[in-house]
Amino acid sequence: MTVKIQPSTLHGNIFAPASKSSMQRACAAALLCEGASEIINPGKSNDDLAALDVIQKLGARVVKNEDGSLTIHSQGVDPVEDEINCGESGLGIRMFTPIAALSSKPITINGTGSLLTRPMHFFDEIFPLLGIEIKSREGRLPLQIKGPLHPANIEVDGSLSSQFLTGLLMAFGASVTEPVTIKVNALKSKPYIDLTLKVMESFGRKVTHTDYEYFHLEPQAINYEPQTYRVEGDWSGGSFLLVAGAIAGKISVEGLDISSTQADKAILQALKDSGCFLSIQKEVIEIGPAALKAFHFDATDCPDLFPPLVALASYCDGQTIIKGVSRLAHKESNRGLTLQEEFAKMGVEIILRGDEMLVKGSSLKGANVHSRHDHRIAMACAVAALRSNGEVAIEEANAINKSYPDFYAHLKKLGATVLQ
Repeated sequence: MTVKIQPSTLHGNIFAPASKSSMQRACAAALLCEGASEIINPGKSNDDLAALDVIQKLGARVVKNEDGSLTIHSQGVDPVEDEINCGESGLGIRMFTPIAALSSKPITINGTGSLLTRPMHFFDEIFPLLGIEIKSREGRLPLQIKGPLHPANIEVDGSLSSQFLTGLLMAFGASVTEPVTIKVNALKSKPYIDLTLKVMESFGRKVTHTDYEYFHLEPQAINYEPQTYRVEGDWSGGSFLLVAGAIAGKISVEGLDISSTQADKAILQALKDSGCFLSIQKEVIEIGPAALKAFHFDATDCPDLFPPLVALASYCDGQTIIKGVSRLAHKESNRGLTLQEEFAKMGVEIILRGDEMLVKGSSLKGANVHSRHDHRIAMACAVAALRSNGEVAIEEANAINKSYPDFYAHLKKLGATVLQ
């Protein structure tokens, strides 16, 4: 699908989408309970739908209620099929694989798209230490596993992703019978672990940590308890809306919790540093254009912000420096190179220098670009197009369905000219 975005002035009010990070973790926690949990404001992205499919194959029953909420009935992990497919969700594959290993039934773990080429070697290294049999395709999907998982004191590498740690914490939380500690080296994306711990605690499962290096789990009488859980608004998707307002017209964005533990809430600091109009209130964020200036930003703990930050930096006077490029290699695309190549088509010069990305502000021109099947690249190009001097056509624009299927509709609601 090709979508064309024409230069537009935005105005009006919009609600941020539901957070897939929050939604997927809530699905996992509800699966690990015995009883019925209610999920309010559930997401509907491809990653969210994949998570719902996974928990049903692992034994849960999902009921959609008239008010749009979901009721998840579960008696814990008890697979009803011998294969689960996490779609193209990196969180899904890394979180649900340890959870699936709680069962003694053999099960195949699979995915689609770029997930088939992303490294999964940590499963091969760690699972045998937990009593889990595993076969992989030289550290790639599909994985064939057979539990049950036996929690143990282990040491893991947190430098590539925090998502595997999320899966271990949630699975250990359901099965520890004596105190266990996970030692984590060089943990990245700490805010995502904060979100994991927050969701686990919402479902009654407490975990403590020492400086994000040692995570401690104690036995509990009841590990996970059914809850009514409201899925947060998504700072990842919301960041594109906020950047759109900063460059293309004053808008109001609702549904983003300023006390959230989501890593991408850090977009607020970049927006402040860029000099845009920004008013942060309890229920709404108002944002609009001003004389934008270059900024410095460390995205090491929030690498998903690179695409919206590049769109913002493209309109800032001067050279913006964004740190954390090393976190981009194993996303849906190699995002550092992809951003450099696709934004070059619109006239933006991006230099990759070690762990830094340098973005030179410019006047953007109309162009034909490609999402590279990456949802965040598609959204970044669409946002950047809003103040270009001509139409930007985005090929494979339906990549947005992975995280934010209503994105183009929301741009239209705010007054953008979007041709589909």
